[in-house]
Amino acid sequence: MQSLFRLAAVAAASLSFAAFGQAPAGDFSPDAFRAHVTFLGDDLLEGREAGSRGYDIAARYVASQFAALGLRPAGANASWYQPIQFVRFPVDPATSLTVGGRRLQQGREIVFRPSLNPAAMSVEAPLVFVRYGLDMPARGFNDYAGVDVRGRIVVVLSGTPSGTPSDVAAHLNAEKRRMAAARGAVGMITVRTPADAARVPWQRLAASSRPATTWIGADGRLFTEGDGLAFSATIDPATAETLFAGAECTAEQVLDAEAREGGCPRGFALAQTARVERAAVRETRFTSANVLGLIPGSDSALADQPMLLMAHLDGLGIRTPRPDDAAGADQIRNGAMDNATGVATLIEVARQLMRDSDRPRRPILLAAVTAEEIGLLGAEYLAHNPVGGRVAAVVNLDMPVLTYPFSDVIAFGAEHSTLGPIVRRAAARMNVALAADPLPQEGLFTRSDHYKFVREGVPSVFLMTGFAGEGRERFTRFLADTYHSPRDDLSLPFDWQAGARFAQLNYLIAREIADAREVPRWYADSFFGDAVAAGQPRAQRAH
Repeated sequence: MQSLFRLAAVAAASLSFAAFGQAPAGDFSPDAFRAHVTFLGDDLLEGREAGSRGYDIAARYVASQFAALGLRPAGANASWYQPIQFVRFPVDPATSLTVGGRRLQQGREIVFRPSLNPAAMSVEAPLVFVRYGLDMPARGFNDYAGVDVRGRIVVVLSGTPSGTPSDVAAHLNAEKRRMAAARGAVGMITVRTPADAARVPWQRLAASSRPATTWIGADGRLFTEGDGLAFSATIDPATAETLFAGAECTAEQVLDAEAREGGCPRGFALAQTARVERAAVRETRFTSANVLGLIPGSDSALADQPMLLMAHLDGLGIRTPRPDDAAGADQIRNGAMDNATGVATLIEVARQLMRDSDRPRRPILLAAVTAEEIGLLGAEYLAHNPVGGRVAAVVNLDMPVLTYPFSDVIAFGAEHSTLGPIVRRAAARMNVALAADPLPQEGLFTRSDHYKFVREGVPSVFLMTGFAGEGRERFTRFLADTYHSPRDDLSLPFDWQAGARFAQLNYLIAREIADAREVPRWYADSFFGDAVAAGQPRAQRAH
């Protein structure tokens, strides 16, 4: 009789699902979640750096999990893998900028952004100040108005005007170089505001400089985002006085003016000319692969509109020892939280999707992507080399901090598209509150893989565990003491039940997206609908 009751319950659940379109709550195991993190975060994988043996072992693990669950291989040649060839260019340590007779040296007074051009370079041009360097007049950002920057080096302030929503600010920051190049500038120097300088010490910023990396397309050419600038660099407020010498406003006056209206004009020519010199550098190449699995949909009309569920599989690998490290100090950046937890979520959501009695209407592509830590490159490659048709929507799984029983989440991107109501319904079913971004200064919206799809016009959402209860203290402590360090390992006080709960929430979101008849759309008044449509006519709108 008990068996009959269980069968009846399953049949009733299946009927309810089919009739009312609501996914079953699912059954998510803390032990299964823990098993994935324990394997992927082990020292034997040496931090899973893209291109390393440890990463390849992790990729094999994910592929074997996909195979065991019954997913279809969605990689090249009917395999689980989408191989990508990468090219890396180091920063020439002797790169310098000379202005007003003063020579600013890489890593000391100035930090140059690595270039994808390995050739030697020498550029000399006059300087012009353009406030934040934002060029989107339709949205009220018009810093280039009345200023001719053709053939000049633009000097811009870091960040965006106060009051700019955090996700919009993050996008605008990422677009500054492209905006400058579109106006004809040859280079860009960013002056850190006092707020930025207080948040990240100069020594830390200088030490964080890393090589430039990109991928090679099927045509054999390097992929570039085409900003066209000869160089870009960052300096501190004190050094900026050299750039503003002899101008109608000093750097101090310009920075002070940002705290109040009036003062200096928004854009004006500077009195100085700058020269940048860089020697040729030597490239290196390596290969790493995305891991792709597919759950076919049941509706043939939606077969070429897959939704994408993804998590980055790579980590930062083994750190170079520092002078102040203790003898024998651990140097393996295991990436247990960042992002073994996201990959564990990916696998466990796939497990529940394969358990469901009804297949989703549209296909679900599951991707464990590479090279996130060096520029979101695996996701970028997938966005430009799609599998199974144009992606309808993205749910990204990246570094949920799972050391506490979260009761709220931040759903980045949800308010900009019809994904928002889907997220709200899923959260309500689980009694999880939705909260505003508590860390706007971090620019998190553009720092994870979904952003590469946003730039291609695809509505996307990315959940972060929230700050309610003990969340603020636990999350900020992780960022301050553990993030991107060897301390992100299996010794952290994981709450495995929270991991299972996070997987369940993302499952509910993914399942409803996959069962919807309509492709998710940007709202008509969304900043990202406007921003993306301006350069990407494929962006879709909802009215």
